[in-house]
Amino acid sequence: MNIGILREGNPLDRRVAVTPPVVRKLVERGSTVLVETGAGEGAMFRDDEYIRAGALIAYSAAEVIHRSELVVKISVPTLAELELGAPGAALLAFYHMAVASPAVFETLLQREITAIGCEIVRAARRPSATTHPGERDRRPDDRFARRAPAALEFRRARHSAGRHARRSSRPRGGHRSGNCGSCATRGAMAAGARVTVLDIDNLKLRRLIQHVPHVATVLADEESIGAAVASADVVIGAVLVAGAKTPHVVTSAWSRPCAPARSSSTWPSTRADASKPAVPLPSGAVLQVHGVVHYCVPNLTADLGRSTSIALAQALMP
Repeated sequence: MNIGILREGNPLDRRVAVTPPVVRKLVERGSTVLVETGAGEGAMFRDDEYIRAGALIAYSAAEVIHRSELVVKISVPTLAELELGAPGAALLAFYHMAVASPAVFETLLQREITAIGCEIVRAARRPSATTHPGERDRRPDDRFARRAPAALEFRRARHSAGRHARRSSRPRGGHRSGNCGSCATRGAMAAGARVTVLDIDNLKLRRLIQHVPHVATVLADEESIGAAVASADVVIGAVLVAGAKTPHVVTSAWSRPCAPARSSSTWPSTRADASKPAVPLPSGAVLQVHGVVHYCVPNLTADLGRSTSIALAQALMP
């Protein structure tokens, strides 16, 4: 099979879908691997490392796409990249179709391209194709980036609005606990906050109590979420529904009674949009509405290029 590796188009994304060690394994199994020049620069993998691993270097995205049966990248492909795809080709990426542009879906249909969404792939031996074998409850890139936002948020809160915080969350699905929420809980408690965790899964709350002593837990419903939001200094939304658009758990009506300078943080908009301000927030944006500071946490994994590239490439290896 001819496999193509595209360079990420977003200048803020330092990741690469496949690393040289994984390229070597693919070549040893009989595949031909084409890598767009500079694809690994953000993750500090040079073109000559890919060449030594057995890859061929292509000097444009068009060349990679035209010569490949399977094209691999991380972020959702651009319309220009999709237009280059031949009918019957396969393109593997994190599509997040529930929040992607309708034009992406329409172009995939028109070009008859097989779209493989990494975020919803499941394997028999583990819950997700991008889940590390030794850590069943989390994607490998989550290990590197999901702890920082909570620590930063609560450090800011301690200097402005006090030390009491609450986190609202919902499960990923099944009996497995989410990684963003548990990391947020640990980070907030380490910063000295009093934390209340809300969830619709009682078993998940029990498991959290076993691993994080002294945390308060509440079964989530409209009444309990409303009361928690009204009394909290910081609300962190760690909501993920795999393969679907995240529901709005916290409404503006609930957050309006909050005191000024209180804040609400939401993980990247492609994966979580639990708090609904008056207008949509792009990743990394800060907006104050009704005296509440809304902050959409950026995709920190995109900036940790080498670590997340290694983790994802190993997880994607068949």
